[in-house]
Amino acid sequence: MAYMNQEKKKVLAPAIKAVLKKYGMKGTIGVRHHSSLVVNIKSGDLDLIGSAQRYNDYRAQMRGETPYQVGKYLQVNQFHAAKWSREIGDEEIANFYDELVDAMNGRGASVQNHNNSDIMTDYFDVGWYLDINVGDWDKPYVYNEEEMLEAA
Repeated sequence: MAYMNQEKKKVLAPAIKAVLKKYGMKGTIGVRHHSSLVVNIKSGDLDLIGSAQRYNDYRAQMRGETPYQVGKYLQVNQFHAAKWSREIGDEEIANFYDELVDAMNGRGASVQNHNNSDIMTDYFDVGWYLDINVGDWDKPYVYNEEEMLEAA
């Protein structure tokens, strides 16, 4: 059964904060419903929203469809975000997502996540869930380069 608490979060927080700092990102770390570790990214030096939009445009073009607009915030799919970023050439963003997910899963820490799920038998067994939010519905993600351009 998925379980996350404040003690586990405290063990994982230094590695998560190190990844955020390395990439010039600002965010918060929290626990939701005693089952999910949550990282809310508020602002940063990486164009996460722009990258998601470029990927949506790319996929829509391949399918001959009209792309939808991402908006000012998004919930990241931790299983595919790095792969999708690499697919459109955003290597630095892909590396950020890879390192953030590794830190959230406790790679190298005394507390580590596990995934013993078996979808074929409808059996799900994870240590805890991961939620990565870029911005929020009432407080959009702030890309620092846009701020610098507006100030100039």
